[in-house]
Amino acid sequence: MLIEVVNARCRIGRRGMLRVDQLAIGAGEHWCLFGPNGAGKTLLANLIAGRRVESGNYVRYAEDFAPAHDCLLVSFEEQQRLWQRDNRLDISDYSEDARDVGTSVRALVTGARYRAEQDEADYQALIGQLGLAPLQERGIRFLSSGQVRRALLARALYGALASPARLLILDDPLESIDRDSRARISACIEQHRRRGYASLHLCRRATDIPTGITHLALMQGLSLRAQGRADEITGSEAFRLLQAQTPTLPQRLPRLPEPASASSTGNARVLIELRDVEAHYGLQRVLSAVNWTMRDDEHVLIEGPNGCGKSTLLSLIDGDNHKGYGQHVVLFGQRKGGGETVWEIKSRFGVVSNELHNKYIRGWRVLDVVVSGFFDSVGLYDDSGTREQEQARQWLAALGLESLSRHYYEELSFGQQRLVLLARAMAKQPAILVLDEPCVGLDDYHRRLILALVARIAEELPTRIIYVSHEAGEQPACITTRYRFEAVAAGGYTLIKQPDKQPDKQPDQPRI
Repeated sequence: MLIEVVNARCRIGRRGMLRVDQLAIGAGEHWCLFGPNGAGKTLLANLIAGRRVESGNYVRYAEDFAPAHDCLLVSFEEQQRLWQRDNRLDISDYSEDARDVGTSVRALVTGARYRAEQDEADYQALIGQLGLAPLQERGIRFLSSGQVRRALLARALYGALASPARLLILDDPLESIDRDSRARISACIEQHRRRGYASLHLCRRATDIPTGITHLALMQGLSLRAQGRADEITGSEAFRLLQAQTPTLPQRLPRLPEPASASSTGNARVLIELRDVEAHYGLQRVLSAVNWTMRDDEHVLIEGPNGCGKSTLLSLIDGDNHKGYGQHVVLFGQRKGGGETVWEIKSRFGVVSNELHNKYIRGWRVLDVVVSGFFDSVGLYDDSGTREQEQARQWLAALGLESLSRHYYEELSFGQQRLVLLARAMAKQPAILVLDEPCVGLDDYHRRLILALVARIAEELPTRIIYVSHEAGEQPACITTRYRFEAVAAGGYTLIKQPDKQPDKQPDQPRI
């Protein structure tokens, strides 16, 4: 037995308490913690990994097992921690060439464990299997979310090679990964699983439960509901009921009488126009000769693999990326750099993205997060008026979050946080709602809810949709135009319009 949790009681914020009477993980066992957002999976995983102050009270470890060294973690929280640390330590503003690579992929994967030629062989094999070889000297803050996730997985597997008496904790390891890389990563995990270490997989969706697990535990409402052999639990009534929940849409969506975007769009038919747009980071070409026109009668889907430049493209149009200046980037009839401020550009866009999610750390109440959308700031630093407060409350009520308005954002589950960011984006009723992989990290319930809400926004409000995804078939029903990033011989990716087709079958729509 490596780890045993006994009579655990861990408070989370002011609203709830994790309750686990008993859970034991043996050497060589592969467990899956399955449950929706907010079930307590991450809290239990951190307790097991010795990252909670209560760990010493409720968790027993094998005599030769040291959690600080022997628990290897891949999670959204770890990804966020690394991203924040690298940005905090960024010294590019003070260096001669204005560049600071930060933590490279090689440094992240090998850490302090690199010792001998065998380590180099193991390292090269891993990054080859995970498609990281071309990225190994690149800083992690310059990678896409999916690429960082692969690097974290390589670090965990590399550490597990040193000793089989270890526990890998993988929080949805295939999340944020494009479809072309999933099979490769699954095969890599399965190959290394045979080496004898134990693993704990955290899953929100039934389709992501690994095939090689031996045991499964169901979590809901911050408690462990059932556990046992995987085949027994997946066939149980408790497992079926856990997946049967159906979200409910609001009767109506809040609508501003005179949205801020109305005066911005005027009578323009073309909202966005890009002609032969390029983007480089150093010698690395990301975007190559991108041509794209979005009209005011379109809702656009943009697909592409990890690292193709989806987020870079969005940053060129919403004001964050200076590389859009000096190129043919026309927004709402005005060329970018024609005298408008970055805040004037931002006022026309509402954004939901992984990057924005990572920026909201501790200290902000839910209502303040939503109101900050009027000012396009991360956090609320301006005095808000009654109008902004009321509109924010209406959106929280429409999304079923009104009772949480005074709670702190970090106390909410991941799925609830995403809904708060959607409320933040829509409170000012923007001309364009940009959704950069909004369903990453969400369970099936919240995915269906987000997709249905976006379709309702497109139907009822004057807001146009740009939906970015790496996952085929995951799109709201309102999409009218599809684009896909494709690699070009000269390097980088370009945007190719896809032929019209019948929309993929969507999940059952939530009831109204």
